[in-house]
Amino acid sequence: MPVAEFEAAIRAVGAERYHDKHPFHHMLHGGKLKKPQVQAWALNRYCYQSAVPRKDAALISRLYDRELRREWVHRLLDHDGYGEEVGGIERWLVLTDGLGLDRDYVVSMKGALPATKFAVESYVTFVREQPITVAIASSLTELFAPKIHKERISGMLENYPDFIDDKVMAYFKRRLTQAPRDADFALDYVLKNAKTREEQEACVDAVRFKCNVLWVQLDALHNAYVEGHVPPGAFRAEA
Repeated sequence: MPVAEFEAAIRAVGAERYHDKHPFHHMLHGGKLKKPQVQAWALNRYCYQSAVPRKDAALISRLYDRELRREWVHRLLDHDGYGEEVGGIERWLVLTDGLGLDRDYVVSMKGALPATKFAVESYVTFVREQPITVAIASSLTELFAPKIHKERISGMLENYPDFIDDKVMAYFKRRLTQAPRDADFALDYVLKNAKTREEQEACVDAVRFKCNVLWVQLDALHNAYVEGHVPPGAFRAEA
């Protein structure tokens, strides 16, 4: 594919299947959930947040290009923190603290849905095992992230004033600047390094795969906490 067509194919995946189109997403941002349902979302999403630096570490361990390692390592540090910078995982825990969840319980991930755990581990495995360019392409859902973060910040602040404030939304505010920077680098790398039609199509499929990873987490939340099918051992809270 010509480069412009290749990029358009990547972006078309987000237009078709990014998880901002999921019913649970609309309920969350539209103020249609009760506090226990928001707690369940934040607790389960922690599994994904904690997996991101692990998948980045898995990728870095495979890179022989020192400059690419130097570029990619900041993603890991953005989440884990370094020096005085607390990192994205800590900011997520500020959110779960604000929602009244026990931090040790959140970190243990004991209450997370089985589908959540399977989905996030499939992402780590994908990045560990796929060709480098394809693994990097799986991160390109970040192209679509700023829009969902803006919606989340405004929607949750407006609709859940009793338990959501600026402090607990700090994670999303920081990602408004981090995600575009990361996405621009990854997109440039993929466009330059996917040399054949087969490689390009594998990269587009990688973006589809990542959208599926995000979508299935919301499927699981909707099934458990909207439809009421909470599996054994998963988080339960009094309404």
